[in-house]
Amino acid sequence: MKPPLPPSSTSLALRKARLSPYFYTLLTFIVFVFMLYCEDLLSIFGRNELVLSKPVSKTGKKKETKNFVDDIVGRNNYESINKSVIVEGTFVPPKIETETRPKPPFAIGETAEGCDIFSGRWVRDELNRPHYEESECPYIQPQLTCQEHGRPDREYQKWRWQPHGCDIPRFNATLMLESLRGKRMMFVGDSLNRGQFVSMVCLLHRVLPPHAKSMESNMDQSLTVFRAKDYNATIEFNWAPFLLESNSDNAIVHRVAERMVKKGSINKHGKDWKGVDVLVFNTYLWWMTGQKMKFLKGSFNDERKEIEEFTTEEAYRVAMKSMLKWVKKNMDRNKTRVFFTSMSPLHIKSQEWGGQAGGNCYNETSLIEDPNYWGSENKEIMRVIGEEFRKSKYPITFLNITQLSSYRKDAHTSIYKKQWSPLTPEQLANPVSYADCVHWCLPGLQDTWNELLFTKLLFPN
Repeated sequence: MKPPLPPSSTSLALRKARLSPYFYTLLTFIVFVFMLYCEDLLSIFGRNELVLSKPVSKTGKKKETKNFVDDIVGRNNYESINKSVIVEGTFVPPKIETETRPKPPFAIGETAEGCDIFSGRWVRDELNRPHYEESECPYIQPQLTCQEHGRPDREYQKWRWQPHGCDIPRFNATLMLESLRGKRMMFVGDSLNRGQFVSMVCLLHRVLPPHAKSMESNMDQSLTVFRAKDYNATIEFNWAPFLLESNSDNAIVHRVAERMVKKGSINKHGKDWKGVDVLVFNTYLWWMTGQKMKFLKGSFNDERKEIEEFTTEEAYRVAMKSMLKWVKKNMDRNKTRVFFTSMSPLHIKSQEWGGQAGGNCYNETSLIEDPNYWGSENKEIMRVIGEEFRKSKYPITFLNITQLSSYRKDAHTSIYKKQWSPLTPEQLANPVSYADCVHWCLPGLQDTWNELLFTKLLFPN
């Protein structure tokens, strides 16, 4: 039997001819798809080209742009810059925003772009400082009236804060009152925040006639209210040294052997904050016990108390979380503003600024000139504030007064204040032993704090 003959060239040509309709149909379909999606295919090729040309650092790592950092310990909630970011090899183009963000409530202008009002230096200003005379403001507590209690110099009153490369507006009492017309401003915190409150009252009361202002406190002095009657405005102070409920909530008698805070108790004081238009919080000094902080789970009236202990930083974080949660729930970001004043520095160890051992702020009349000076203030607390504030959905404006105040070892009340207990012969022989290096004379440093508050409220970046 003969083997089958191989296919001839003619039969192969005929078979190919039979396949040609399918081939041309497929080819036509490919051309049609390419024409239909031409722009998308080109954009894909264009994107690949951008990925290949993205910048690479000398170490071979891809560069990544950082978010804008401003006045909230690493963030300004009112402002943002949209930049190009390279994520896992993919180029993400910058967003283009056509709408202008609305100004924060109370803003009537803005500070120069890039101006950090908390970074600067102190300059002498004989003409414009102080803003008022101690004797002109009847609201200053005797703990802060340094001239009345024998301070021989007045140099501490004549310094003005000058930011690097820009200026801040001079405090304008009439403009401030007009901005607060029909509004409530409240300072919440400890005696240092009360000092800032009194400073604000002194700055404002000079433009008000006697019949158009008043100051009142409740029985336990936990709430003090200054009224500018013609403006239907109030400047208030609420004593809440921990912000949370504590065994130190009595504004008159609050010295206790063991400080204790009740967990989850922000509403104890928060009920007094509702309806306020401008809140200025402060809490720091009372947390610095040098020991673990005691948190109460039940009631202060319980015979057997269930106590939980936290490190200072852990305890402070609990307070910050509670405050931010309350603010988010109760404050309207379109109508209200919330500020947080950073820790007020102490000057209790003169060795920290190169002084003699055993000294403190007593007899100090000059400023610390080292621009990098930082005393014993807890930097971990600043870190906690930064971490928690970055998570806040409500914009908190951070008044970073710590560094600029740390230069002012000259501005404390020292021994020039009312002493609530008679001094012993040993104390009188050694003034360093009873010098107050925590609080500040008025007029003085805390007027600058309010100038910065005025700037951030009405002229934010």
